[in-house]
Amino acid sequence: MYIETLEQIRKMIKADGLVAGDKLPSERELSERLQVGRSSVREALRALEFLGLIETRRGEGTYIKEVGNHRLIDLLGMFILQDERAKEDLAETKWLIERICLQLACQRWTEQEFAHLEKMIRQKTINYELFFQWVTAAAQNYLLERIWRVLHDFFQTIHGIMSFPDHFYEQMLNAFAKRDVAAVITLWETARQSPLSKER
Repeated sequence: MYIETLEQIRKMIKADGLVAGDKLPSERELSERLQVGRSSVREALRALEFLGLIETRRGEGTYIKEVGNHRLIDLLGMFILQDERAKEDLAETKWLIERICLQLACQRWTEQEFAHLEKMIRQKTINYELFFQWVTAAAQNYLLERIWRVLHDFFQTIHGIMSFPDHFYEQMLNAFAKRDVAAVITLWETARQSPLSKER
């Protein structure tokens, strides 16, 4: 029952336009509005608080927290990634997402985005994570961007930090400038399979 209540609370938050920092109605008010028992509301709120999606402030009430601060990713990783096959699938899925995002970014980057990439490369402030943050943003697909961030966090926890040589980024910049999807994918495939691609 509390799972259904969670879904109702989610819909209520969306319908009311509530955002991080906003206060949720009390247990009694939620129970009356959602037409469910207070025990179901209490269980649903406990689950949300355990995941770090809401916080209860003594004497004040319950408030919505920033999405990026929840513990769901850590909790999932704690259990799912104990399996070796899951770790292999994680890496494969991450590579597939990166390939798709590279293709989309090559086709969709804006002049402002390209200038930002060029600046990072010229000033040598670029690294693997910053590069793919740029790629996933330039791909202009919010869902793929969110999925990549989750997979990257998991991957980094298991395998360490990926690192590509400076010339990789310079070659990528040239390929992006020409919107040459084939060249972008080839450069990426070659770099990630190269012994020079370090995990540290």
